[in-house]
Amino acid sequence: MGKQNDDQADHKMGNFEENAGKQTVTGCLFSAAFFGALGSSFLYGYNLSVVNAPAVYIKAFYNKTWMERYGEPIPAERVTLFWSITVSIFSIGGLIGALAVSFIIKALGRKGTLLLNNGFAIIAALLLSLGEKSRSFEMLIIGRLIMGVDSGIALSALPMYLGEISPRHIRGSIGQFNSILICLGVFTGQVLGLPQLLGQESRWNFLFSFLALPAVLQLCVLPFLPESPRYLLLEKRDEAGAEKAFQRFLGKKDVSQELEEVHAEARAQDNLHIVSVLQLLKNPAVRWQLITVIITMACYQLCGLNAIWYYTNGILRAAGFADNLLPYITLSTGAIETLAAIVSGLVIERIGRKPLLIFGFSSMAVFFSLLTVFLNFQDSVSWMPYLSYICILAVIASFCSGPGGIPFILTGELFEQSYRPAAFMIAGTVNWLSNFTVGLLFPFIQDLLQDFAFLVFVGVCTLGSIYLYVVLPETKNKTFMDISQSFAKINKMPNPSLGQEMELILSIKPDSNGKAQDVTKTESSF
Repeated sequence: MGKQNDDQADHKMGNFEENAGKQTVTGCLFSAAFFGALGSSFLYGYNLSVVNAPAVYIKAFYNKTWMERYGEPIPAERVTLFWSITVSIFSIGGLIGALAVSFIIKALGRKGTLLLNNGFAIIAALLLSLGEKSRSFEMLIIGRLIMGVDSGIALSALPMYLGEISPRHIRGSIGQFNSILICLGVFTGQVLGLPQLLGQESRWNFLFSFLALPAVLQLCVLPFLPESPRYLLLEKRDEAGAEKAFQRFLGKKDVSQELEEVHAEARAQDNLHIVSVLQLLKNPAVRWQLITVIITMACYQLCGLNAIWYYTNGILRAAGFADNLLPYITLSTGAIETLAAIVSGLVIERIGRKPLLIFGFSSMAVFFSLLTVFLNFQDSVSWMPYLSYICILAVIASFCSGPGGIPFILTGELFEQSYRPAAFMIAGTVNWLSNFTVGLLFPFIQDLLQDFAFLVFVGVCTLGSIYLYVVLPETKNKTFMDISQSFAKINKMPNPSLGQEMELILSIKPDSNGKAQDVTKTESSF
């Protein structure tokens, strides 16, 4: 009990010091978060929206290329097939990236993986932008596949990096850079796709050339920023490097408390080694953390936000807006996304992860229900489409207030160092498979249920909210070890006793190189 009280006192004192005039976000930390997200999640968001504007021109390019090769127009069903492959292969690439990320991270680290990933983005940009000049629609398809691989790696490596470099009292806010830059990427794709900019037949390939710019900017900045100090200490056994990284990210000389926090996590995990996916799946000590991440990530994709885009243009047309105005009005969806994500990042450390997630999913369920009602009366009441469109904006804002970014933060927070790469691999796999499932099944659900299709998402959002309310503990301002211990009861695992903790502490002493060494065992605990 004495040690527990001392730990709590240390935590409170640390929070007091950090919040009482100390610099909370250093330039180094902000640069790592912004440029890390710019070359990663921004590109993912951009690729979600960038193919919409040039769709007509890309299909015409397919037809023209087919004519040049075979001397006859391409069959309509083949154009549809090629276009479907061009759009959906992005998710296949994302799945490949998610499956590969744990191996790359183990070899190159968090920062090294992000830097390597820029190579995929640049190669994809070249293929996509030069496909028309080369008269090769295959280059577009392969480029989209490689861009998907980039996004699959980015959506795992970036949240892991941000979670490990951030002080715990602002870990959620820094983690929300991932969500904010996704939304900003979507909005940028919508803006650049306007007819007055790059959404023209003679300029659409420049939409894909733009992909290289964020990647090059990240390549110019990230090499000068530190690697994750937790990765350096726990996996590379470089205590001096970890200390320097903490000092730069936190902007202070004395980082002994942060180093001790990482050491404590390593002691709690005994002989720390990076576990495989199979080992993670078999380990009862993290069973409910894994279930929680799987359910949260599945709800992230299955909650219906992707499907909402199917209805947006139809509702706007029913409201009487001319087709040439639709791209400009649709910008409001991207603007609402970005604004809601920024607000969420500003309040997440006050409100917490759990309330924002439950509020977001619950609000989506409410507005999806209202949207179903409004859609069924849309033809009978002239002003009803306006209410439908307001509901669409409300659904988007609800999603971005919590569910749009927090699942990635949670994946990093619910697992300690040795489990984290495998956990992100599983979460990424669930994310991309769920994304593919929505794209595949929603058209059939829409044909079957018509205006009642959104009730499926009401069920998903409601069940997700209930699960999170019952199972998920609040992770705000907690160490990774505290969060793991909060699951001990539901996992039916005993917390370490005071005697065990003291034995672990006494068994660790620094060696002559400043690295932690286990004096009771022949093998290092780190």
